[in-house]
Amino acid sequence: MTEWTTKPPMRTWLRLEGLAILVLCVGLYARMGAAWPVFALGFLAPDLSFAAWLFGPRIGARAYNLAHSEIGPVALGLIGLWAAPTLTPLALIWGAHVGFDRMLGYGLKIGASFERTHLGPIGRRGIGKAVAGV
Repeated sequence: MTEWTTKPPMRTWLRLEGLAILVLCVGLYARMGAAWPVFALGFLAPDLSFAAWLFGPRIGARAYNLAHSEIGPVALGLIGLWAAPTLTPLALIWGAHVGFDRMLGYGLKIGASFERTHLGPIGRRGIGKAVAGV
């Protein structure tokens, strides 16, 4: 049985989408005139979800996926637009982080594995597969 993985042409497309999200979020953040020190501090905040791996791979993968899904920043952005404008810059920072990760090839975790993502394998095993086009 072969393992499911995103093929290279689709992986490239998804990474370009990540770049587009990053550029959009950073551009909107700049247009809002929001504080760049806040951006710098908040940009890596979703990576705090890595701490959940201390409670096991299943919990870690779920926490990572919650923090790195595009649903969270979009929902927070909508709340910011309609109810609490101070949340909009935070949504853009979060969205920029997700886009940045996608652009680099870090996808949502599949199962309880850190290396298996919806964009293909990452880490040492993923490098050879990505280069070989598998």
